Amino acid sequence: MPRRSAAAASLLFLITIGALSGCALTASPSPTAAVPSTNTEPCVGTIDPPYGLARVADPVLLASALGKPGAGGLCTGQVFQVTQPLTVYRVWDASRSTSRLGRWWSFEPPAGPVDAYRVKNEICPTWSSLDRVTQCHLKVGAQIAIGPGQSARCDDRLTYPPSAEIQVFVPNDTRDAAHAKVDVVECEADVAWP
Repeated sequence: MPRRSAAAASLLFLITIGALSGCALTASPSPTAAVPSTNTEPCVGTIDPPYGLARVADPVLLASALGKPGAGGLCTGQVFQVTQPLTVYRVWDASRSTSRLGRWWSFEPPAGPVDAYRVKNEICPTWSSLDRVTQCHLKVGAQIAIGPGQSARCDDRLTYPPSAEIQVFVPNDTRDAAHAKVDVVECEADVAWP
């Protein structure tokens, strides 16, 4: 009988260790921690558009907003036409003046600290210093894509997982001032951020 108890105890110990190990492998990362990407991470979050958007089909616009795992962009998304002016916010890099009215925006005012904002929106430090914020309105009639963020691999040490944070892709193109395409209007004065 003691042998059975020892074997049962050993088996129970192995099962417990295995269960605890499984929990450790599946635990959610800290919301402000960057974790290694597996390139198989599913999209998280849902698309709940604000009032003032009508869903439309534009596969070309959606394809330009979607990103591959590790490359940023939208993880999944939908295209909408703006039916009333909506406020959007963009945090950008003051050393890159053409990025002021770039493509990536948010419906929510940005909140710091900067590192937490980077994780929430999958923005690598080399992509932007995130030191200015602009508030504008979307043009009525403009088409945009919205959805949760895709993972971003910044370098060998820093990777952000997919995020439930809704990002707004506005197909602005300000690289050529003479032929700029901008779908935001009534912008407020830029301010330092955070």
